[in-house]
Formats: sequence, C-alpha cells, structure tokens
Amino acid sequence: MSTALVGTGEAEGVSAEEVLALEHAHGSGLFSPALVFERGEGALLYDDAGREYIDCAAGIGVVSVGHGNPRVAAAIAEQAGRLLVCSPSYGNRVRAEFQRRLVAAAGPPLERVFLSNSGSEANEAAIKWAKVATGRRRFVAAQRGFAGRTAGALSLTASRAYREPFEPLAADVTFVPFDDAAALEAAVDDDTAAVVLEPVQGEGGIHPASPGYLQRARELTRERGALLVLDEVQCGVGRTGTFLAAHAFGAQSAGEAGSGPQTALGADWVGADIVTLAKGLAGGVPIGATLMTDEVARAMPRGGHGSTFGGNPLACAAGLAVLDEIDERGLLENARLMGERLRQGLIGLGSRRVRAVRGAGLMIGLELRERAGPLVAALRARGLLTVAAGANVIRFLPPLVIDAAQVDRVIELVASEVL
Repeated sequence: MSTALVGTGEAEGVSAEEVLALEHAHGSGLFSPALVFERGEGALLYDDAGREYIDCAAGIGVVSVGHGNPRVAAAIAEQAGRLLVCSPSYGNRVRAEFQRRLVAAAGPPLERVFLSNSGSEANEAAIKWAKVATGRRRFVAAQRGFAGRTAGALSLTASRAYREPFEPLAADVTFVPFDDAAALEAAVDDDTAAVVLEPVQGEGGIHPASPGYLQRARELTRERGALLVLDEVQCGVGRTGTFLAAHAFGAQSAGEAGSGPQTALGADWVGADIVTLAKGLAGGVPIGATLMTDEVARAMPRGGHGSTFGGNPLACAAGLAVLDEIDERGLLENARLMGERLRQGLIGLGSRRVRAVRGAGLMIGLELRERAGPLVAALRARGLLTVAAGANVIRFLPPLVIDAAQVDRVIELVASEVL
C-alpha cells in the first residue's frame, strides 16, 4: 500500500485505506479514524464508498446550518477571492457587520465582541477580561463542566482525567455541583472574579440548568462584585432553540419578543457580563467569540489581549451567512420542533437500557445503564453518527436543518439497537 502524499487534484484517486494509513502515519496519534468522508449535504454525510449517514454529531455541534450549505459556501468563495486576512488594527466591512449582527442576536447587556478562532480561545479571553475587570483572581465553575483544553480553559474544566497530567494550571478555580444554588452561594465570595457556567452542559452529559439556577447565579454575582460568564460554546447559536441557550432563562421565553427569529429574546433574559460562543457560529469555519458588556470590555488596556487570525474576513463572512440562514429559514423554530420530536421519540422507545433522555432543542442526551461506546459504534455501523458525552451518555447534535423524516429515521435506528 502506498502512503505517498497527494497533491491538489490527486486526492480523488487515493483509496480509503491509503487515506487512513496517511492519517495514522503522520497524525498526532491522538485519534483513530476508521471512516473516510467525502461530502455532505444538509444533515447527511457520505463516505468514500457513497454510503449515506445521518449526522447527529455534526463535528460535535459545529455544522449548524448543514453540510454543503450553498449560502455558506458562496460566502466563503466570494470572500476568499476578495480578502482573507485583515488585522483588527484596520477596519473591515465584513467584520464590522458580523460584530453588529452578533451583538444584536445576543441582545443587551452584551455590546462588544472579541473574535478569535475556537471555543477554548473564547474562554481564555473571558478569563483575562474577568481578572482585569474585577481585580480578582479566583473563579467558581461547575462540576462536569467543560471549557476547553488549553491551559486557561482547562482550569475551568472539571474532569480530573483532563486536568491532572497538566497541573498546576493557570487559574484558581473552585468547583461546585451543577444546578445547586446553595453550593454556589457558599462558594462565591469577595475574592471571586467570575462564576463560569454552561446553561446546558455538553461534554458533561447534556444537563440543562433548572429555570431558577442561572437567575440565582446572576443575583449572587451582582451582590458580591463578581462577573457571570456563560459558556455557550456548544449550546449557543440556536442549538437549543433560542439564539443563546440563556435566552430561555427568564420570565419570558426567547420566542415571545422581538421582530424575528434571530433577534427574538425575552426582555428579561438572565443576562451575563460575558458570553462565549464558537462551534456552530460559522458553520464549520474556525471561529470563537467573547461577547461582553461595554463596561467589561473597557477594563482591558490597549494591547492587553489580541489574536493574529481572530476576526479574519473569511470566518466573518461565513458567520454572516450562518446568521442569515438562521433568520431566513426559521432554524430556531426548527431546532425546537425537531428537538422535541427527537426527545419524545427516544423517550417513547421505553427501553430498559435507557436511564434518561434530557436536553433542549437539538442538544439531546440519551443516558444509558451501560457504557455508551459500544452503542455509538453499533449506530455508526447502521448509518447514524453520534458522539459520547462521558462514559454512558450519547449526544445527538444534528445540524439545525434536520427534517422530520430524518428525525424519525434516527429514532428507528436507535430502536433497532436498544430494543
């Protein structure tokens, strides 16, 4: 078997076996790919043999508006031919419009954006801004939480398996049980720079916060001079049926005010000092965003933070296309409707192997009474791609464009394995 490198135009003649051999020979060794995918369309992927898969992994929630999305592809192609890089030291129309649209979608009190290239980078920026805005150094985060794998973000990630090999880490963090207001109250004090929470925990097993939990976190941080940071890297950008998952936390739900699906949000949503976004924000193009209040933004001195590639026009053009798709195709409503269809369908299976089904919108966790890995593999063999969330939870994170027939097929495939 040849493992020669391929150039542009030669890749189509390389077999799947040769592709995998190259991956194993020259990759980092951290991954063990077993399939080779060639193209995608909407919620579907196709491997090198042309076999079709329903993609309920979506690059772990990245492919928000579908594979091969024509609007995103056209925006990328046009921008690539115009301008790829423009330092934030200079103005750019695409970046300026994307930032305007993004803060409009998130809503007050968020007014400013720092653009980067990943969720970890977005959370790293949040750590620095929280420190400089408060003059404090200690953080409170939730057990089962996941903020990323870079040194600062890893400090906010609770799992010992992720943390231990790299300690000591960059930030002093106290971890409290998720969704436990009393534990949060006991942990937040006059030394706390910020409380960092995911409104819906992703990697930790798809655990949505209860309605009053984020409200109490907001009250506590205001009382004690700390910031509230909401990590929406996985649950944001429409994944749960509102643009921010936190938009659903308040007396009004996110669909009850505003003029359209992108900007609609309850006037009294829980609010935050900082919100981090990434995964689905540019439909697959690397991006990260740290949204913040004007007061927090102004605390950072000039030169206190930066990014070479952050806010590049290519990613911003893709991000604008994603926001247009969410608006014009009603994808927030689709996420709510298809998510509820999927959730109820999985509950309706009544399998003894299933302990619980939970989530919001198209962010669903199937908790098993056994390890998730074998079932993830079995579903993949049947043409359904999912991803584990911890030892015994399977995540369903399909593109927001998934339709009813595809959801029903997902339920059938799961039934074929768990019943």
